[in-house]
Amino acid sequence: MNNPLVSPGLGVIFWMLISFGILVFILMKWGWPVILKALNDREKAISDQLNAAEQVKKEMAALKADNEKLLNEAKIQRDEILRNARLAGEQLIEEARAKATIEADRIVENARENINYEKLKAMHDLKNQIATLSIDIAEKLMRAELEDKAKANIFISRELENAHLN
Repeated sequence: MNNPLVSPGLGVIFWMLISFGILVFILMKWGWPVILKALNDREKAISDQLNAAEQVKKEMAALKADNEKLLNEAKIQRDEILRNARLAGEQLIEEARAKATIEADRIVENARENINYEKLKAMHDLKNQIATLSIDIAEKLMRAELEDKAKANIFISRELENAHLN
């Protein structure tokens, strides 16, 4: 088993150590600071993002609480508006009923007045017609009775005696 890869010689180990040392030196001089800086920047960015996420989470919780509060206030306002609308509607209905009752009473009163007026007018017309008929009948009777001069003189004398002059 004289394989050089499995059992390396002293020269190979020496040159490997020197190559490794140069590689470590170059990496420590120029590579590690860049890598460490990148790792630190990455760590800081992750930390900042975690803090920002935590802040956003807190803000979201606050917004959720505010939204719930606004929603509750909106529900309260909605209920109040509905209650006020219902009360206003009931009030309008009551006012309309009152106005309708007043108007109905006014119409009934006007109808009664019209009925009384028409009744009085009809009675007045009836009395006038009766008076006209009575005068016509009396006139016809008087003509019939006064056609004879002797009867007319007797009638006039009798009526003058019955009439009381002031």
